[in-house]
Amino acid sequence: MPERNKQFGLYGARGIKGYEAVARQLDALGGYIVTPATTRRGLLARLRYLTRTDHARQAAREAGLTVTDRTLKAWLEGQRSPSRTNLEWIERAYRAVRRENVARYLLVRLNREGRGTRVEIHPANQSQVVRPRQRVVEFRTLNVRNWDRIVEAWAAGDDRGLDDAWVEKLIDLGSQWGQYEYVTNIGFAA
Repeated sequence: MPERNKQFGLYGARGIKGYEAVARQLDALGGYIVTPATTRRGLLARLRYLTRTDHARQAAREAGLTVTDRTLKAWLEGQRSPSRTNLEWIERAYRAVRRENVARYLLVRLNREGRGTRVEIHPANQSQVVRPRQRVVEFRTLNVRNWDRIVEAWAAGDDRGLDDAWVEKLIDLGSQWGQYEYVTNIGFAA
């Protein structure tokens, strides 16, 4: 069984870690607010999402948004604008709370009552690698039946846990799984 790549890109291959591509796809399925937080509309949408219930307020505080209720009210009413640092905290808190709220829905959608979801894995780009050093790597598909650890790590923002959970699924590809640790893209048929 191959080990994990230690010097990816040494000969010119390009790509991203597979778990990063999975996180991007889960983010796309999560359905975030598209309007940036720097605009009034985007800021209000995020603040309303973070303050609409007591549970959302508590989750926002746990995610790092620790401003007073008075400040939140001033931002919502347009009397004051958050600083650049506070905008970053608002965005981080929004994404963390959204991930937590969407995780249960995504598990049901991806697990599909045990049938799983087909995953398309596009290998790393080797166009810049000299011919003798190129590997024969092709497009692969994989049916992932249990997404619990992957979605749980994604919702918690745990990159190491997500990487471990994703590699555990990649091992189902057989002895060549190490060739798909870095990819150009991963897509789900969800």
